Amino acid sequence: MRVLMICPGTRGDVAPMAGLGSRLQKLGYEVSIAANPAYAHLVVRSGCEYRPLPGDLGRIIKRVTPGGAKSSGGMLTTWRELSEYMDQAATGTLAAVEAGADVILANSVAPYAYDVAEAVGIPAVGTHLQPVEPSADYPPVLLGSARNLGRLGNRIIGERVLAGPAPYDAPTARLRHELGLPKLSRQAAERRRARANSTVLHGISPTVLRRPADWRPGLVMAGYWWPVPEPEWSPSAELEDFLSAGPPPVFVGFGSSAALEAGFVLEAIRRAGVRAVLQGAGDLSDDDAIGIGAVPHEWLFPRMAVVAHHAGSGTTAASLRAGVPTVCVPVYTDQPLWAARVAALGAGPRPVPYKGLTVERLACAIREAVSTPSYAARARILAARIGNEDGASAVLRTLRNLPTGSQLSAL
Repeated sequence: MRVLMICPGTRGDVAPMAGLGSRLQKLGYEVSIAANPAYAHLVVRSGCEYRPLPGDLGRIIKRVTPGGAKSSGGMLTTWRELSEYMDQAATGTLAAVEAGADVILANSVAPYAYDVAEAVGIPAVGTHLQPVEPSADYPPVLLGSARNLGRLGNRIIGERVLAGPAPYDAPTARLRHELGLPKLSRQAAERRRARANSTVLHGISPTVLRRPADWRPGLVMAGYWWPVPEPEWSPSAELEDFLSAGPPPVFVGFGSSAALEAGFVLEAIRRAGVRAVLQGAGDLSDDDAIGIGAVPHEWLFPRMAVVAHHAGSGTTAASLRAGVPTVCVPVYTDQPLWAARVAALGAGPRPVPYKGLTVERLACAIREAVSTPSYAARARILAARIGNEDGASAVLRTLRNLPTGSQLSAL
């Protein structure tokens, strides 16, 4: 069976799917992954076939350092850039499917994949890393806030947000027209799939976010999908020397979400009285801190005293898997939800929203995480539970029971 994964987005959207794809490949599936060129190496390293999706989402969503100059254009510019990005991704999705596929696995920002699947007569299954479906259990992630609106408010506002306009609506409509499909809005298509109880698999640990009781049966909390391990990778001598020269340091990194200047972080870690590993800090090297580039989280995080990050879904999963306390500085979309979950689970202090981040607030959060034994104890318990989960098993069951023939027309 030829499985095609449609993965527009950043590294955090691609790496877990590449890990899942590698697992499927070993079980006899032929897996291709469509992603932006910046992440082609992740796909190739997984052993899957790479298919290109044009664009660079990281450039659009990057936030400036707190207190720094904001980019011009504001919300309208961001919406236009996101719409252009999604239009390119929709076109790339069609090309990727035309190269051959028997089933599509589509992430939460690729609704146009369902339209392409409809046109060519193959099934499509949602594979989400964020719980975008409305629920009374959590506030709508698309609002980018963890503020609880109450059970009724969470559900009602979640439904309204999901039914509202999105940057992929116009590309979806264009693609349906070009493919000769009946006119159907993205919102109407989602309602049709919900009525048919179509499957959406979530690469989320039920230990971290319990499956909501108000979800329909087709929504599955599968468990985390882990990036491909890098057994051939080895740390630099400088990094090894730094780690062995003192007590476990604190990791600070913000992935594709934000651009914190090294000086900002250095001042925070010095106020906190800790050593630190700073991702994205270039050639920085002194007694208290070292800068690193890409280092596998599964190798690095267990060697840290605390990890401080943007609370992206994949980085949060990696920090919880490592069994160390987490300091969350959420930036947008689902990140406030994961940050709130870390605190609720007792694995770290209350999150520090990026828009309110200061040197002293970051330093205080790091000091609290390092000096509170209960955070480390709780993190180890969560790591043991997460380690017993197998996120790929639900995916395998779904692939083995795919609808065929006339069943597809109902989806």
